[in-house]
Amino acid sequence: MRAVILALLAILAVRPAQAQDVLRVGDQRGNARALMEAAGVLDGLPYRLDWSEFPAAAPLLEALNAGAIDAGGVGDAPFTFAAAAGVPVKAFLAFRNRQDGLAILVLKESPLRTVADLKGKRVATNRGSIGHQVVLAALEEAGLPADSVTFSFLPPADAKIALASGAVDAWSTWEPYTSTAELAGLVRVIRDGNGITPGLTFAVASDDAIRTKRALLADFGARLARARAWALTDPRPYAAVWSKLIGLPEAVPLRWFGRAAYRAVPIDASVIADEQRSIDLYVRAGLIPKARAPRAEAILDTSVSQTAAAVQ
Repeated sequence: MRAVILALLAILAVRPAQAQDVLRVGDQRGNARALMEAAGVLDGLPYRLDWSEFPAAAPLLEALNAGAIDAGGVGDAPFTFAAAAGVPVKAFLAFRNRQDGLAILVLKESPLRTVADLKGKRVATNRGSIGHQVVLAALEEAGLPADSVTFSFLPPADAKIALASGAVDAWSTWEPYTSTAELAGLVRVIRDGNGITPGLTFAVASDDAIRTKRALLADFGARLARARAWALTDPRPYAAVWSKLIGLPEAVPLRWFGRAAYRAVPIDASVIADEQRSIDLYVRAGLIPKARAPRAEAILDTSVSQTAAAVQ
């Protein structure tokens, strides 16, 4: 793993950016900015970073589509839907993680034990989210069609209330919601995302930024990869920063980061294949029309690292 990270950083090493250059980056609270500041990888930055904070991936991608930001970090599900909707966005750096925290949850006393038990039941999640993705993948694995369950499309806070009140039978969610609910003793997992979802997140940028700010994106990507490697070595310092920023007990991020093991990976054949499988899943489920479905290789961009290697 260390060899992969070092190779990635070597590829992304680029000429120094000009001091007057500006990279506008969208972030979600507690993610890239908090991680990079905690890791100290923004010291001596040769350009200006303008950060914008968003509550979720969807508004971040909307801002990118509107030209308000150049880049940001998002999960594979919202990225795929944005690309299918015609947003001029491409991924230039990939991260993999274990999917223990992407899970279909039920109340501890629920009679539901398996994915097959969800047939005819109500499942709360965000439409087009990774929570939606894992339900579709789990149903396929169990040999059930996508319409075997009734989806209630709710944001996480509302979905949690709906599960607790009995308005829905299951809640499909992600971190930190999974760890928070587990540590509170409220839920149990009937299927997580390991083995059925790729565990991919991406650093993405607009087509215009990739064309005009390639060197800045490469430098930012290298620093972000270095920060992820730092947190992978020992998640406790980042967990402490995250806990203070978000206001949740430190046990939540420690559980999340410790089992997720986020790591930067090159955009290679395996990443392209996994992204294509996700696209195909959404097409089969009818969430993305086949005529609008992108090809993975067209939305996963390697030119940032190629340019970086050329100027070494």
